Amino acid sequence: QVQLVESGGRLVQSGGSLRLSCAASGGTFRNYALGWFRQAPGKECEFVAVISRSGGGTYYLDSVKGRFTISRDNAKNTVYLQMNSLKPEDTAVYYCAADPRGLSDIIDGNALAAWGQGTQVTVSS
Repeated sequence: QVQLVESGGRLVQSGGSLRLSCAASGGTFRNYALGWFRQAPGKECEFVAVISRSGGGTYYLDSVKGRFTISRDNAKNTVYLQMNSLKPEDTAVYYCAADPRGLSDIIDGNALAAWGQGTQVTVSS
């Protein structure tokens, strides 16, 4: 069973950039599709981005398209979320998740194999 640990969250000004990392251990990393989700205060957890096992396929929440980029390094067992042009509405706890099924299963966010503990991103106006 894979375990996930996120890092990189912090306070940043509107318009700034951050790169989140999620390191995996305890499983065969390349066998998992990986996703990023976020949960803002008082709101439900929402899908942000997903990347396929090979890294060749990605999909994004509409509101982050063109600003966020998901990538993975299978040699380092790590998935990244590069976030540019950050907005106050991007403020949330960001979680990574892994699942051996397809992209659509990650996007649904249901019964995924593993979740990280989350990292706080705060964007000030």
